[in-house]
Amino acid sequence: MSTRKLEFKNRIFENTYEVIDDVYIFKTLLLGKWVTSSTLRPVYSPIDGKLIAKIPQLAWEQIDSTLEETYKVGKWSIRETPGDKRLAIVNKIADLMEETKEDFIKVLVENSGKTRKQAEGEVQVSIDRMRSAEIDVRKIFGEYVPGDWSSHTLESEGIVRKEPYGVVLGIVPFNYPLFDTVNKFVYSIIAGNAFVVKPPSADPLPVLLFAKLVQEAGFPEKAFSVLTIPGKESDKLVSDRRINVISFTGSTNTGIKVLSIAGVKQFIMEMGGGNPAIVLNDADIDFSASKIVFGIISYSGQRCDAIKLILAEKVIYEELKNKIVNELSKVKLGNPWEDATDMGPLIEPSSVDEMIEAIEDSKKLGGKIIYGGNRLGSTYIEPTLIEVENKEKLFEMKAYKEEIFAPIALITYFEKDDEAIEIANRRRYGLDAAIFGKNIERLRRYMRRLEVGAVYINDYPRHGIGYYPFGGRKDSGIGREGIGYSIEYVTALKTIVYNYRGRGIWEYV
Repeated sequence: MSTRKLEFKNRIFENTYEVIDDVYIFKTLLLGKWVTSSTLRPVYSPIDGKLIAKIPQLAWEQIDSTLEETYKVGKWSIRETPGDKRLAIVNKIADLMEETKEDFIKVLVENSGKTRKQAEGEVQVSIDRMRSAEIDVRKIFGEYVPGDWSSHTLESEGIVRKEPYGVVLGIVPFNYPLFDTVNKFVYSIIAGNAFVVKPPSADPLPVLLFAKLVQEAGFPEKAFSVLTIPGKESDKLVSDRRINVISFTGSTNTGIKVLSIAGVKQFIMEMGGGNPAIVLNDADIDFSASKIVFGIISYSGQRCDAIKLILAEKVIYEELKNKIVNELSKVKLGNPWEDATDMGPLIEPSSVDEMIEAIEDSKKLGGKIIYGGNRLGSTYIEPTLIEVENKEKLFEMKAYKEEIFAPIALITYFEKDDEAIEIANRRRYGLDAAIFGKNIERLRRYMRRLEVGAVYINDYPRHGIGYYPFGGRKDSGIGREGIGYSIEYVTALKTIVYNYRGRGIWEYV
């Protein structure tokens, strides 16, 4: 298989790899040192399947010694780094990312298959997330509890502290390898935790570049490592008792497995989604169609907050359906390096295979393809819209029951609000929902009854930098990620009670 050089512009990354026969052989960062292993794993570009790099596949002995040092030394070295210095380090990393932006954009296009615009967006929100770390700081403060509200605690007082748990394991998905790493890193270390990250197997390169910036910014060496190990070999890692918190983003099936084997830990689990968009009869149809299509095709539908189910009120159903088809016909599919491209490849051929299976399953159950459905290459497929008239068959369809991480959506109509709410809530997922309309009373009813973590009014779901907290209900996860909100899951409450009984400090009536 042919190779293609990455050719980084900034020399800061030079000691993270070597080039052998035009192949970039990356190292990984363990406890402040760039190391390799006896086994190297190939990394391919979803654009054309070409080999772009190789990375170390760490042996358990390497991971074990890293966890031991992180647990014994690293968690204390970061905790004993003053908070203002931790914040300064985060801002220094943001400065370095500004300087190396083009290299990050390149690896996100080449390794993740994002369009240049999408890659630029991910780099920028990563920088913005680091610049927003001061908001996280405000959520670390504790409480003072007076003792005179109970006869049992008279002449005492208490403080409730928020302390770091110790070691946070970040498990990062392929769809936002840079941002999810940055986000999990920031809220973990701002709270004073050591942080180890397992990058995605498909596109680990953005994480390795980020690790170099962490090192250059002067972060405590023993408090950060990148564990390059395949997900299928991670059971021993997630169940290790030296890991105190797991921050996971990924599929529901993988998340459930993590929960089943991890043991007693603290969890932040953002799992499957694939969201409904509900369009009411007073909605702006052109506007709604445009937003919905973007929600379907953005990063080729490989987003947990992507739109996968469209429910339109019957009176406007045909008009909306036709406009969505028209908008889909304008989507330019192709090489993500080309400026005109709106939608690039899926991350790997198996993702296209899964989408084809879902399309065929929907057709067997009476679904009608009204746009797309054709595979255009190993990792390329048209965005696809499937019309479903039989609601009972809808509930049987794989594209309804499961999250298909690809640009596919089902569309059907409803006549009453209760029907739309039932169809949306019957799915196992509860991440987000979008509602398009103007009647605030009806909108309020939907807001109250939809079993999701976030409702977007007249917009497609998007989590952005996490300014608004995001996370799901049901099989979509546990906890919330968001600036300031995630602090609650990476800090432990510790109550300190001061007893002054008989000291005469208080003279109660």
